[in-house]
Amino acid sequence: MAASSRTASALLPLRALLWLFALLTVAPFALLVLTSLKSQKDVLAGAFALPQQPHFENFARAWVDGHFDTYFLNSILVVVPVVGISIVLGILSGFAFAFLTLPLKRMLFAMLTLGMMVPTEAFIIPLFHEFRWLGLLNTYWALILPQIGMSIPFATLFMASAMRQLPTELVDAAVIDGATRLQVLRHVILPLMKPAMSTLALFLFIWTWNEFLIPLILVNNDEVRTLPIGMLFFQGRYIVDIPTLTAGAVIIVAPIIVVYLIFQRNFIQGLTAGAVK
Repeated sequence: MAASSRTASALLPLRALLWLFALLTVAPFALLVLTSLKSQKDVLAGAFALPQQPHFENFARAWVDGHFDTYFLNSILVVVPVVGISIVLGILSGFAFAFLTLPLKRMLFAMLTLGMMVPTEAFIIPLFHEFRWLGLLNTYWALILPQIGMSIPFATLFMASAMRQLPTELVDAAVIDGATRLQVLRHVILPLMKPAMSTLALFLFIWTWNEFLIPLILVNNDEVRTLPIGMLFFQGRYIVDIPTLTAGAVIIVAPIIVVYLIFQRNFIQGLTAGAVK
């Protein structure tokens, strides 16, 4: 009892520090939501003042007048294929780097790593001219294809690293039993890759959802704009309407939080725990 009491006392400062970090993380979003439920008069009363009554019409105004319904749908239409295709291609190429013998394997791996280091600003101008030549500007393809290309290097390296952590005995046993490469990938590796795929999906979702430069340069049609670009023009029109502006910001941030809450449990799951089970 005495030992457990001393351990609890020793962990008390750590718990207090963790609670402090949690408070600092949640407080800005809570303040954002609070402001989005205020009226202009409530805003003037102070940042932390509670509204006399919640004004949900701010969200309706942002959704309809700010065209957030169109921007939200466009973001979904871009995020789903980018995340889905990037994960599939990342699994296939990651399997090749992890288990297959490839010519110039190290050079290809280095090229993928180098590709992750190149900022979007370095190739956005050639990308613009290429898509203009292809006639794909102001289309969904201008938003989907470049982001798939940007996501594949990270997806490949991430899945290859995760697959290398699997027990090699499982793959060897499947090969001895006569399984083909596709059967090994489908029936042995993929069931163990669910935590890694969930984590990768979360990363790609956040990056694609928040992508700003590519939609800004390659899309000028308001009917194809995504939420971050829509928020830019919405801010210019409602710069003095703080509650409506923050309501639009909540609409942008809320899906990220929801997706994170769905996948966050998989962050701490071991990749080999499923193999032992």
